[in-house]
Amino acid sequence: MSRLYDTVEPSVIDEDMLQRAVEEQGPKDEAGKLAKEEGIDFNDVTSLRLDFKNILKIDNLWEFTNLVKLQLDNNIIEKVEGLELLVNLVWLDLSFNNIEVIEGLGTLTKLQDLTLYNNRISRVENMDSLTNLQVLSVGNNQLTELENLIYLRRFRQLKTLNLSGNPFCEDVEKYKQFVVAYLSHLEFLDYRLIDEQSKEAAIDKYQISIDEIQHNERAEERKQEEKQQKEEELKIHTAAYVEYLDGSSLFDSMYSEDSDGQRLNEMPGVDELEIRAWFAKKFLAVCQKIFEYGLTENEKRQAEVNQFWECVEEAKTENKEAGVKILEAFNVERKRVSQLNFIDDKIEAYHVQITELWDKLMGLELQLVDQLEEIIKDFERNMQEMVSMFIENVKGHLTQCRDLENMHHERMMEISIVTLEKVIKNELDEEISEELRMLFVDKDTIIGAVSSSHDLHLLKIDNKEDDIETRIKNWLSLMMSRIRNEEEIKRNRVRVVEVNHQIDQLKDEIDNLEFLQGP
Repeated sequence: MSRLYDTVEPSVIDEDMLQRAVEEQGPKDEAGKLAKEEGIDFNDVTSLRLDFKNILKIDNLWEFTNLVKLQLDNNIIEKVEGLELLVNLVWLDLSFNNIEVIEGLGTLTKLQDLTLYNNRISRVENMDSLTNLQVLSVGNNQLTELENLIYLRRFRQLKTLNLSGNPFCEDVEKYKQFVVAYLSHLEFLDYRLIDEQSKEAAIDKYQISIDEIQHNERAEERKQEEKQQKEEELKIHTAAYVEYLDGSSLFDSMYSEDSDGQRLNEMPGVDELEIRAWFAKKFLAVCQKIFEYGLTENEKRQAEVNQFWECVEEAKTENKEAGVKILEAFNVERKRVSQLNFIDDKIEAYHVQITELWDKLMGLELQLVDQLEEIIKDFERNMQEMVSMFIENVKGHLTQCRDLENMHHERMMEISIVTLEKVIKNELDEEISEELRMLFVDKDTIIGAVSSSHDLHLLKIDNKEDDIETRIKNWLSLMMSRIRNEEEIKRNRVRVVEVNHQIDQLKDEIDNLEFLQGP
């Protein structure tokens, strides 16, 4: 697999090489000269050939973000890298290089045709994200394990596969039957059409093993579907600011850093009186209420947001229709003006008409600005009320959590004092761990431990309250800022420019006397 030019000094993909390649492959004659003079934006290039350049390292291609086809064949490339930003690639040729590992393709999700022919690859791997792959060539490499090809079953759109020239191809019959059986979605193998008879015979030979693989694949698919569903649910819960509150997350977090609380739960009497179980049950019930309330309120907020955008679009549509009627009336009047007998009369009348048109269109835009401002104000007022109500109710529920913690604290303090007295009198009926016994050296120590645990629990509740309040307020602030500063201001500027451009064009007609002939 050596190259005739391996002894030549390796080339570097630099600005000059890329510029030359783009110019060579770009338009010719006058169009080519013009493109060269004006300069070619790499971002506009969709196809690029860098073959036979003795390139060792892929580099400096980050500007070619719209590249669809890339040829890097017949070089001395050792590592697939530097392609991360070429997310629009559909066709990639890396054949006749020195690549040993398939890698660096994770972001190329649009890739349909991948050629790695004649390299040093020993394993097919690291292509999970190439879900659109239809053609793959890894012939003339160092693939030795047929079982490795089972990896390609995940590429459901893969129709053409070239593997010829690899070590496992020496046993031709076994190799072809294995590939055809396990990759039954293939249509072409080594550029030859797979006939149905061969496919059926191959599948029949490996049926037991294939059934087992399919069973495992279905199990994995179900697992992935469940994972995806949980991720989607978590997104909804996070958008509602109540993620994980349908479980024990907040309760568990109170003890995760509370070593004293964990030891105090080992005190004699805590289990018998079911203090922790009672506390957990009541606490989790309140968290569940917050969770359900949060989801309900999130739906209401989203409905309000959707209604707002519907109102905005309705106002824009009505305004646009009014603008169309004004222009239609203008064209009717322009036709009348063009039929006047004297040029001076035409020019004067046309000037008046254009001025009136500008006044009407700009007046219409100001009317829309005022209308949208009212819509935005009403929306903001409604959203502020909804957010305030949400925060108030969440705080009310979390106050219940604090009350439960206070009750739990009192009961734990009572048991701690009783236990201390028993320890001092050596009247404990059961053994306790040395770590727990260390808390009962005196009254101050045990009271301090119980109080410290209590304070930490309250801090966790306070932090959750602050987190929910901060996040929903930030959401509202960012949304309103985007609506006012990005959406509306941008729309208004674009419309003003459109109107002025339209008026300028009409004024140009006067200078060119085009209106004399009528519309």
